[in-house]
Amino acid sequence: MATFGDFPPNSNGSNSQPTSDSWERQVIEDLAFAALKEQRNSRRWGYVFKGLILLYLVAIMMLMIPSGDLPASKMEHTALVDIQGVIAANADANADTIVTGIRNAFDSDQAKGLILRLNTPGGSPVQAGVINDEIKRLQATRPDFPVYAVIQDICASGGYYIAAAADEIYADKASIVGSIGVRMDSFGFTGTMEKLGVERRLLTAGEHKGFLDPFLPVQQADVDHVTSMLDNIHQQFINVVKTGRGDRLGNDPKLFTGLVWSGEQALPLGLIDGLANSSHVAREIIGAEEIVDYTPRPNYLDRFAGKLGASLSQMMLQSSTLGMH
Repeated sequence: MATFGDFPPNSNGSNSQPTSDSWERQVIEDLAFAALKEQRNSRRWGYVFKGLILLYLVAIMMLMIPSGDLPASKMEHTALVDIQGVIAANADANADTIVTGIRNAFDSDQAKGLILRLNTPGGSPVQAGVINDEIKRLQATRPDFPVYAVIQDICASGGYYIAAAADEIYADKASIVGSIGVRMDSFGFTGTMEKLGVERRLLTAGEHKGFLDPFLPVQQADVDHVTSMLDNIHQQFINVVKTGRGDRLGNDPKLFTGLVWSGEQALPLGLIDGLANSSHVAREIIGAEEIVDYTPRPNYLDRFAGKLGASLSQMMLQSSTLGMH
C-alpha cells in the first residue's frame, strides 16, 4: 500500500511523481479506516454503559433483599441457629457469627427455646470451644431457656464439641455422630527429594523451630511432643463431652477413639437423646411450632457492592485501552 514520502525510481532510473488517483485513493482508505476504528470504539463504549445500567438495576433489586437484620416475631416461637460446614475462623461457621445468633436468641422474650441445627464435619477446636463456653455462660443467665442440638447429616468432631453444650441432642437415625478425637495432618517428602537430588537448607533460631518439617526426616522427640499436645486437647474434648452428657453417656471404651456412629447406634451409647428433626423438637418438645432463624447471614448488599466496584474498575481499565489496539 502506498504511503506519503519519497518514491523509488522507476524502471528508467528517474523519479516519478504519484498520480492524482493514487494519493486520492490513499486518503479515502485512511478516512475509511478511521471511521471504522471510531465506530468500533463507540460500540465498545456502548457495551460499557449498558453494563453499568444493568449493574445499577441489579443493585436496586439487592436493596430490597433483607441483609441480616434481627428476626422479628411477636408470637412465641422456637429460635434456630444454623451451624453448617467446616467450623473455622475464616468460614461461615465461625465463633463470632454463631455466638451472635445464640446471644440474640437468648435475648428474645418471645423465643421459648433454641435449636442448634448442626451439619458439620468439625473443624477448629478453638472456635468450637468458644461457642461451647458461650452457650454454658448464657444458660447460667437464663436457666429456663432450653437449648437443643439437632443433627442433620453429620455432626462430628468440633460439631459434637458444640452439641455437647446443649440440654439434649437429637439426630436422624442415619445421621453420622461422634469422632471425638483430635488430629494433625502432614506429609513427608524426604524420599522424593533424595530421588530428585534436592537438598533441603533450613536455617532456624531455636532448637525445635523447624520441627516436623515435611522435607526433613522425622525426629521421634518432635513426634512425642506433638502427640502430647494432641493428647492434651483430646482430654479437653473428653471433659467437655462428659460434662455435657453426664450420666447419659455410656461406658463403651470406643467412645473417645475418634470413631463415628449412625444416629441409631449413637442413641444407646448416650451420644444423643432421641431420634427427631428440628420441626419435631420445636413442636413437640419446646412447644412452639413456629421456627425463627436467628443465624446471622452475610450482608449480600455489601458483598455485591464490593464486586460491583471491582467490575467497574475492570471495565474502566479495559475501556481506557480500547484505542490502543
